[in-house]
Amino acid sequence: MPELPEVETYVRALKPLLNGKTILEAEVRWPRTIAAPDASIFPDLVRGRRFASFRRRGKYMLLGLDSGETLIVHLRMTGELRIHGPAPGPLDHDSALGASTADLQVPPADHHTHVIFQLDTGEELRFRDIRKFGRIWLVTDEESVVGKLGPEPLDAEFLPQHLERALARRTASIKSLLLNQSIVAGVGNIYADEALFRARIDPRRAGGQLNAEEIVRLHQGLQDVLQAGIEAQGSSLQNYAPPTGGKGGFQEKFQVFRRGGEPCFHCNAPISRIVLAQRSTHFCPDCQK
Repeated sequence: MPELPEVETYVRALKPLLNGKTILEAEVRWPRTIAAPDASIFPDLVRGRRFASFRRRGKYMLLGLDSGETLIVHLRMTGELRIHGPAPGPLDHDSALGASTADLQVPPADHHTHVIFQLDTGEELRFRDIRKFGRIWLVTDEESVVGKLGPEPLDAEFLPQHLERALARRTASIKSLLLNQSIVAGVGNIYADEALFRARIDPRRAGGQLNAEEIVRLHQGLQDVLQAGIEAQGSSLQNYAPPTGGKGGFQEKFQVFRRGGEPCFHCNAPISRIVLAQRSTHFCPDCQK
């Protein structure tokens, strides 16, 4: 599932591709993709709306419309947003206004494409999702969807003290707590493992047992690894790729994730793989105590 760096990469890539463009029509091919409102009225509500802002909250994309409403998109495991330009290539807005109907044809969508937005440029924004877990909301109140999320780990306001308070007296493993989106938003399996390695903390330890120094290291490790992930445009493993094509590069920088049995780059001990909170967890038993 895409995590904070992958979703941030997505939002940054979509902004120049969608900013100022208007939705002419929308087609919902798989109604359950639309979490809210009812899929039957969704096309009428987005018709004529222009993309005006682009933000991220946790693992959610927040695409603001000129109506004041927000399209919230969660890719889940296999979701993707792609812009398909008129054949043979994308048209800009001025070109599209003078183009013939034949010029504005785009390649046909496959059966995994569940929502299609026709844009005023002749392009189509398509939501494609092989496993059908991804969801789209159209809301006037963003908090109705993202209000339960914890703080953003890259915000200047997120301090070690916030992490210390959230972990206090918690008996669950620190790995499982980092996956709890109400504690910190946007962190998933990849970046939790990598942050704990940077902080030299065993993922099995209870969150409430971490001392002040360890919490400072974990706070720094989270921020460092998430920023590094953004700079590398995320981690491309099975399904994720930026909307502009190509691949992210952070998988080339993994210290522990999916390196079970391989030597640690720091101490040469074999990386361990266990299951915590029903998730594969990777760590160095010598570096992380």
